[in-house]
Amino acid sequence: MKYRALILVTAIVIAAGNLRAQDDLRGPDGGATTRVSGVEVLSIPDLPFNGKSHVEWTRTLEDGSMVTVHLEANVARDSQGRIYRERRSFVPANAAGPGRLNEIHIYDPVTRSQTICSVRTYRCIRSYFAPRTFFNPTPEGWNAENTRYLARESLSSDVMYGQNVTGTRETTTTNPGTLGNDRALVSTRKFWYSAELKTNLAVTRNDPREGKQVIRLTELSRTEPNSDLFRIPIGDTVVDAPEQGPVRGAVFGQRKSQ
Repeated sequence: MKYRALILVTAIVIAAGNLRAQDDLRGPDGGATTRVSGVEVLSIPDLPFNGKSHVEWTRTLEDGSMVTVHLEANVARDSQGRIYRERRSFVPANAAGPGRLNEIHIYDPVTRSQTICSVRTYRCIRSYFAPRTFFNPTPEGWNAENTRYLARESLSSDVMYGQNVTGTRETTTTNPGTLGNDRALVSTRKFWYSAELKTNLAVTRNDPREGKQVIRLTELSRTEPNSDLFRIPIGDTVVDAPEQGPVRGAVFGQRKSQ
């Protein structure tokens, strides 16, 4: 019995030593994340719609291989200018079904509040919201202390999902050294804008740092959204966030771990 006990104690000591050795291999690493914005929506009243914000993201890796992921999340704006949208996870392009629902975002210009509800914790955080009802594009020419040059050109008009849209292409050239780049960095963005909805129905971003991102507002309906969308999910706990100053607009993005 004593011999068996000695063997057991020895095994435990060795196992503990191995665990300590593994713990000493390296420290923690937070990794890298990138935010990919979906369809941006302004808090404009009397322009209700329902739809889906669809994002497809393609990147070319150093070895020449390509990675394509996508997500599709519900988005809506009612006649009061309230905005509802979902935050979902990216999934591989060939995956069936939508990505995991992580959060529900509700922006209310009437109560000047934004509420972000976690699906996992059933907890909502409510904070101040300053609604954004208009957008002024960056002017053409040199910007950011003459480190970036923006060129803009008009594209032909078109019809998307029954809406008339106007096309615009923007090309931004960033001088060498501005972002640590050893040569000029050129990125382009193409917009298809509905003046009636005051919303981009499609955006294509090409950036050598982030690859190609195609954003579309799909399954568009001009009907009034269900009012239940703008209510706190039943059973969720609402907590007021500490005062941190106004939150402008309804900027919403998806994070992708690298």
